[in-house]
Amino acid sequence: MTIKEIAGLAGVSSAAVSRYLNGGYISEEKKERIRKVIEETGYHPSAQARILRTKRACLVGVVVPKINSESISRVTAGIGQVLSSRGYQMLLASTDNRPEKEIEYLKLFENYPVDGIILIGTVITAEHRKFLKNAKVPVVVVGQYTKYANCIYHDDYGAGKAMGKLAASLNQRSGGGHIAYIGVTREDKAAGAAREDGFRAGLKSAGIELDGDYVRLSEFRTDSGYNAVLALLEEKDDIDIISCATDTIAAGAIEALHAYEKRGMAHRRVTVTGFGDNQLLKAVSGGIPTIHFGYKTSGIRSAELLLDVIERGEKIPIEMKLGFRLVNGEAETSLPHS
Repeated sequence: MTIKEIAGLAGVSSAAVSRYLNGGYISEEKKERIRKVIEETGYHPSAQARILRTKRACLVGVVVPKINSESISRVTAGIGQVLSSRGYQMLLASTDNRPEKEIEYLKLFENYPVDGIILIGTVITAEHRKFLKNAKVPVVVVGQYTKYANCIYHDDYGAGKAMGKLAASLNQRSGGGHIAYIGVTREDKAAGAAREDGFRAGLKSAGIELDGDYVRLSEFRTDSGYNAVLALLEEKDDIDIISCATDTIAAGAIEALHAYEKRGMAHRRVTVTGFGDNQLLKAVSGGIPTIHFGYKTSGIRSAELLLDVIERGEKIPIEMKLGFRLVNGEAETSLPHS
């Protein structure tokens, strides 16, 4: 069915149908007649014709490190909210936290008829920088700072410093055992380097140095956090605080503490902290000290920014840093194991 046929059935001009489909002005009476005919006939505008007419596909590629993550789902919810309200659709690609897959999908989307790309970043490699500098379509990076594209990121250093100060305060209340930190690769400048550096600075402001013997690395997975903490507990029996770079890792830390408790191998009380304000962890743990980031807000802002570039050709480079909120800072979250 064509626009001309829709116009004939609705008793309006083809121009009126075209304006209706493109969001232009027509009277409410004509709008209702066209809507009714489209609904009854099941008419769908040709994507190819729309691209030729508007020079846009109304598609946005979104590259994410994983889909089974509450923080990522909050970002994509924000992106989807904006895209849907403005007549765009989202094509989602998950990379399983593999930077080389990010590059693969970025190139795939670039050569597919998408109007722009949103990358929820993990690490920014030389290949990432090369792509961003030469991309044929607009790109917005979420969650990582880069000078090679518009970006929206969180104050991970400030959040880490706030958590370090809190850990120092909790440590002083508990009697002065050791503070442990379970981090992620420093190639991830946000969750890895910035959070750890901020955490160390927060401790230092209270006169505490983070002992390297109490630092471990984890993947962005619960099972990896579990293994890292269990191995740490096998070596150290004087830990009061375990601060984790993400709430997902913190969930693994809590599980490891419970496993250790069942073995009857420890007597201290340990407080676990995280970053991300994961609602499932909050439901099952009662809430640990954590950092709330505006993940949905970052998704909303990234989509708005991308569409401004696509539709208005906005040329001003944007680097937007979002804040954070400390959650459960005064809550009693110590986990006994004996």
